Amino acid sequence: MQRESHAIIIGGSLAGLLASRVLAKHFDRVSIVERDFFPEQPAPRPGIPQSRHLHILLNRGKIILEEFFPGLENELVAAGAPRLNPRLSGWFSPAGWAPQSSPDLNDLIMFSRDLLDWQIRRRLAENTNVHFLEGGTVTGLLANASRAEVGGVSVRFRDRHNPANIHEENLYADLVVDAGGKVSKTPQWLKSLGYEPPQETVINAFVGYASRIYEGSGKLSDTAPVFVSTAPPFRTRGGAIFPIEGNRWLALLIGGDRDYPPADEAGFLEFARTLPTPTIYDAIKDAEAITHVYSYRGTENRLRHYERLRRYPENLIIIGHAVCAFNPIYGHGMTVAALDAQMLDECLQKQRPRYLQGNLKGFSRQFQQKLAKLHTIPWTFAISQDSRYPGSEGAKLNLATRLTIDYMDLVLKVLVLDAKVCQAFLEVLHMIESPAVLFHPSIALKAIGQLVTVRQKAELRSRVYTESG
Repeated sequence: MQRESHAIIIGGSLAGLLASRVLAKHFDRVSIVERDFFPEQPAPRPGIPQSRHLHILLNRGKIILEEFFPGLENELVAAGAPRLNPRLSGWFSPAGWAPQSSPDLNDLIMFSRDLLDWQIRRRLAENTNVHFLEGGTVTGLLANASRAEVGGVSVRFRDRHNPANIHEENLYADLVVDAGGKVSKTPQWLKSLGYEPPQETVINAFVGYASRIYEGSGKLSDTAPVFVSTAPPFRTRGGAIFPIEGNRWLALLIGGDRDYPPADEAGFLEFARTLPTPTIYDAIKDAEAITHVYSYRGTENRLRHYERLRRYPENLIIIGHAVCAFNPIYGHGMTVAALDAQMLDECLQKQRPRYLQGNLKGFSRQFQQKLAKLHTIPWTFAISQDSRYPGSEGAKLNLATRLTIDYMDLVLKVLVLDAKVCQAFLEVLHMIESPAVLFHPSIALKAIGQLVTVRQKAELRSRVYTESG
């Protein structure tokens, strides 16, 4: 009789939930070990402290989630998540108001993170081979005698109704997936098994944000959603206001370089008033708040270089924020989690024919190397933005990256005047198109032309000054 195959996921984050959807296709049994007890309805939980803030699922992420869970988009809408036509929302870019995007960009679905996670957990529960092991804290990795292979995890479980009732258990598996987020303990666990922990790259622009949810009535019901970008080093403040399910609006204020938005009502409103456009302030100044102001400052970019390790154990992979965490204000997190899961599916499909009986030899190292390449573009985008803040720490950009940053500044200046360039930029932002499209001659000539225009204006000012003198 063939042995039942088993995969364990550490953490019920979005990355972990999406990975379980993939692993359910390749393993007989999938166990999600989560420290929290999941709420029975959409609600915040301790393991996702940023869930009270704005989450945007980019078009690429929406496409992947719909492939994983057919009908998910309609289910979110049926639960009250509003569809948002990009043409009806505003973007105050670093260079000013961007033109309305064309119909080519798909509608966004706006929702709270609590609703999305709850809907996905509900869909996963329909899979009889996916099991949620709640109240479980993973305390270490189990390895074979040579410590060359990971064979499971040790877990400390607590009882939902009696937290003092704790018991330890060893869980064995063919594959262990760490989706435990930035607090991942895998570096320490690897060290305890005799491996070098991965090098880390941390870039911190000391960005913080604060959010509050309002009743969607009165003036808010006529408000157009808007996103106000920061523009470091000159403008450290930004924000957004978007509708979510339940006829509610979520207002988000952003401050970089330690220019954090306050968490008290008066300070929150005053911060909104100082933004370069009064749109958000006008929308919320007389609105009915239905939550406190919640703040979050854990926004550093953190990359763990597992792909560089000389020795790496079999049957262990790390995904999501446990390997690569971006500053959340750029909205890449959920979509990259979906891309991670998609790559996991592709790699497992390629693995099966090469090794008999599902042998995963060599799979872990190869997967981490491919994942590192996948993260290159969103990582570069995030750190190139955060490195602009004068107080940013950890950024060591090479010449090519600095030139790219300067070029993108020119593109941003062009897009406020050119709807086609704006459309191309948004398609790259939504990870539908490669950044290479922004270097197409039709865009590059316009961008570089900005340099000529600036130089001509400077020469004209100099000539006028000289003649007047």
